[in-house]
Amino acid sequence: MPIIPPSHLTALHTSPSRIRNICILAHVDHGKTSLTDSLIATNGIISPKLAGKIRYLDSRPDEQTRGITMESSAISLFFSMVRKGSNGEGTGKEDYLINLIDSPGHIDFSSEVSTASRLSDAAVVLVDAVEGVCSQTVTVLRQVWIEKLKPLLVINKIDRLITELKMSPAEAYGHLGRVLEGVNAVIGGFFAGERMEEDLLWREGREEREKERKRREEREGEGEGVDAEVEQQFEERDDEDLYFAPEKNNVIFASAIDGWAFTIRQFAGLYEKKLGIKRSVLEKVLWGDYYLDPKTKRVLAQKHLKGRALKPMFVQLVLDSLWAVYEATTGGGKGKGDPALLEKITKSLSITIPPHIQRSRDPRAILQSLCSSWLPLSTALLVSVVEYLPSPPAAQAARLPDMIKEIPDSAFINPAVQDSMINFKAEKGDPVVAYVSKMVAIPESELPTNKRRNGSTLTAEEARELARRKRAEIAKAQAEADSANGVSATANGMSGASIGDEQAEATVTAEVEDPEHLIGFARLYSGQLSEGDDVYVLPPKFSPANPDAPPKPTKITVKALYLLMGRGLEPLKTVPAGVIFGIEGLAGHILKTGTLCSQIEGAVNLAGVSMASQPIVRVALEPANPTDLGKMIKGLKMLEQSDPCAMYEQLENGEHVILTAGELHLERCLKDLTERFARCEVQVGEPIVPYRENIVQAEEMEPPKSKNLPRGTVEALTSSKQVSIRLRVRPLPQAVTDFLIQNAGAIRKLCSERKAQTDKNQLEEQTAEDGVDAALPGEGAIERGGLSIEAFKEKLHSAFKEAGEDEEEWNSVIANISAFGPRRTGPNLFIDATGADTCQRFLLGHHEGSSGGNSNGADPPAQNDGTIPEFSDAIAHGFQLATAQGPLCNEPIQGIAVFLESISNTDESVSLAQESGRLTGEIITTVRNAINNGFLDWSPRILLAMYSCTIQATPEVLGRVYQVITRRRGSILSENLLEGTPYFTIESSLPVAESFGFSEEIRKRTSGGAQPMLVFCGFEVLDDLDPFWVPKTEEELEDLGEVGDRENPAKRYVDRVRRRKGLLIRGARVGRDAEKQKTLKKN
Repeated sequence: MPIIPPSHLTALHTSPSRIRNICILAHVDHGKTSLTDSLIATNGIISPKLAGKIRYLDSRPDEQTRGITMESSAISLFFSMVRKGSNGEGTGKEDYLINLIDSPGHIDFSSEVSTASRLSDAAVVLVDAVEGVCSQTVTVLRQVWIEKLKPLLVINKIDRLITELKMSPAEAYGHLGRVLEGVNAVIGGFFAGERMEEDLLWREGREEREKERKRREEREGEGEGVDAEVEQQFEERDDEDLYFAPEKNNVIFASAIDGWAFTIRQFAGLYEKKLGIKRSVLEKVLWGDYYLDPKTKRVLAQKHLKGRALKPMFVQLVLDSLWAVYEATTGGGKGKGDPALLEKITKSLSITIPPHIQRSRDPRAILQSLCSSWLPLSTALLVSVVEYLPSPPAAQAARLPDMIKEIPDSAFINPAVQDSMINFKAEKGDPVVAYVSKMVAIPESELPTNKRRNGSTLTAEEARELARRKRAEIAKAQAEADSANGVSATANGMSGASIGDEQAEATVTAEVEDPEHLIGFARLYSGQLSEGDDVYVLPPKFSPANPDAPPKPTKITVKALYLLMGRGLEPLKTVPAGVIFGIEGLAGHILKTGTLCSQIEGAVNLAGVSMASQPIVRVALEPANPTDLGKMIKGLKMLEQSDPCAMYEQLENGEHVILTAGELHLERCLKDLTERFARCEVQVGEPIVPYRENIVQAEEMEPPKSKNLPRGTVEALTSSKQVSIRLRVRPLPQAVTDFLIQNAGAIRKLCSERKAQTDKNQLEEQTAEDGVDAALPGEGAIERGGLSIEAFKEKLHSAFKEAGEDEEEWNSVIANISAFGPRRTGPNLFIDATGADTCQRFLLGHHEGSSGGNSNGADPPAQNDGTIPEFSDAIAHGFQLATAQGPLCNEPIQGIAVFLESISNTDESVSLAQESGRLTGEIITTVRNAINNGFLDWSPRILLAMYSCTIQATPEVLGRVYQVITRRRGSILSENLLEGTPYFTIESSLPVAESFGFSEEIRKRTSGGAQPMLVFCGFEVLDDLDPFWVPKTEEELEDLGEVGDRENPAKRYVDRVRRRKGLLIRGARVGRDAEKQKTLKKN
């Protein structure tokens, strides 16, 4: 096909109904990029022979080397289609623009999936026909569900069922049905979870309406308004349209490597005249338990078979023909083709194979030529995309209302802006709203303004300008030369510079710095954006309720607009709504994601609901040459902007740390840093893995430190002996800890609402005299999956009840919770058990007062009157510090409850109010130390960050896989045979600290037969070991010796962290066997 010029693509920007914005999502190695190659070949960008081999959108060298995609990239494709009328004649040619985004499938780059899905209107989800639903398949389907994209399923690699598994057509039909059921089961799980959440919210709303009705009745009198109240029933949603079914034409069967694909609709059109059955009827019966009577040519259901052994229509009419093609070309499972059968097939299909391909010794070439002519992949996929997936106007009308409602302070968004986005207004005067999903670093030499087009030679003026620049560089370099060698250096420099021949000088290749430019990867939702326009960049925390709050939006000028064409960029002058494009001029204004808007008042902040995954692996960096420190820091900042998941931070001790999603992501970031952004050698420290600290009630523990007090209770005095504090630390039930971890977003939402309410009260007090209504950001903020305060309290109470431990004590805890920690959202509770309003209560309803924390209604004691409550913030701050850095190795604590039992003034002759400045610091230190001492009164545990590891392997390599997992302190959770295949799916857990080099070792030991997929799944206790455990009983001493010959693994992890942080290592042995020391002298 001839190359499509960019002008043809940009001409379609003005027809939004002819645009499709899609992304391709799948598990790693399921064939996304190979599928994309076949689509790119239709536009003449690459040869059809190279489709599936060149991997055009994998533009990075390491992507080509590893064979996986690491960065999402976009390309615009042209597709022309002729529609047929009812009489079979063409009704007209229609041109379409397909904006395609290819995304990675590896778990380390899942943040790239988020950036691709937010810009798209629909998704093409690929599933391997052999492997079925994998871990990352579930992840991308969840992303599609959250973003409300319309999906199209492609079951890829069907050729593996023929050549690798050697299935018969009937076996393959059953296997494909199971794969389809697996995908629909995932979708059904999402629907069930959302339905349960909606049901809970509906019940809460019904209770609130009932309470409001009763209060209204009490005010207005009995009988009035009762008849007007109608009991509302929960509306069940129909989930029929959510699932994939071939008869709905939302399932495509394909083999990207062989270049063919088909839908049920295609074969219905092929057999319509031959069978004399209407196409619409065939589309419904070609998949499922329907059979064709060979005599009457009628379609039979299964109950009408009457014992006859007929094949399903999909097997008889579709798969048998496909298997015959493979048998004729490659021999299928036999290994040799059948020329006579091939000739028969080509005649029946009226297909001519070129002579040079027929003479080819490669049967794969004959297969690809035949299949691409019979069932071209690009036609099946692009027709389905055009027919089934929505255009930008239809998609925005369906998606944006719910998306805007979930944005904090959505009530303050300007109706004109909201209407412009939902109703797709794309005129010049309409509000401009664009979302930038990520920043991409492009070398300056690859920008269209600096790129020579089609290898053309420089003009005389361009050559003179380049020569002038080179002479200026030479002069600058010589001016900086050493004064001692100035004369000779200048002479050498002048002799090397030729002025006479500008064209010759222009061809001299000199190594000059090629700086990186940051290009925004964006989607325009409304209005038009032109080069030179001024727009506002909204910061991530921008709220339309308070647009002037710092940091304020910055006004920028659009420097350039680009059409994204995979490895290249094409310049644009104007971009209308519904287009995916690149924008220059945002460097220094957007870190990772952001929103562009033509106005500040009532603007919408789309960046506030980004779904990027959080990094887990950290490493400390330093330049090999100390003078390159500035270059390294500049490069780290550039890397942080250009990578959606990487984060850069400088620790308190001065270390420069980069946070990444995993080992492969870390390797890519370091390569980019040294070769592109910093351009200097960097030394990398040992990976820094997070840990957590916890306490448990073990069977054998040391006696409590205070014999007369319960375990974990600490009585402490400040250093000035003026304030006495009594705290009690105890472990939380595991069910409660899990609940707090899972609902960290809800806690964060409640914390922000509480802060907003406090700020509002303060502002109302300040503006009461002027009579001005105060509006604060945070009111009405809705976070996806967030719970109301009543629902949170109810679920927390259920978690305590489920634990079944000390119900009497835990029942009164919820009303007295003062804070969560660390960082105010962690899985630890600070509980005010003083029986007075010493600390503010956290879980207060809107109808409760600020002093509603006293659960028993008792009046506050007299000694707390106006004195102790002044230090409530200091006490809470001490709790936050203690839980942020535990006593084992200064790692965060999780799963403890701290009870503040009493706080009193020991010297009543001294006023605490006068000494508040000094006592604040003392109380913070005392509370922190007291919590640490109470923590150590129990049996401490170190929690390791864990990966959930999924491996698919053949029986021959199972033993080697188990050896590698066991040696790295992993544990096997399950082992299941994938039905219909010889592959086993192994589920295991592996410590993150032991995972470095794991993937490479698995590949080496299994000769590439197994590929692990690691997903972070939380923190777990290691073998229930106490880091301070030492052998004491006779059996332990007999097994381990008096000094414990076997090292305690938990203590080894603790010591490793303490050694890295420069802390004292407790119980470190210097010399154990004195008789083996060389310095020992015998008398």
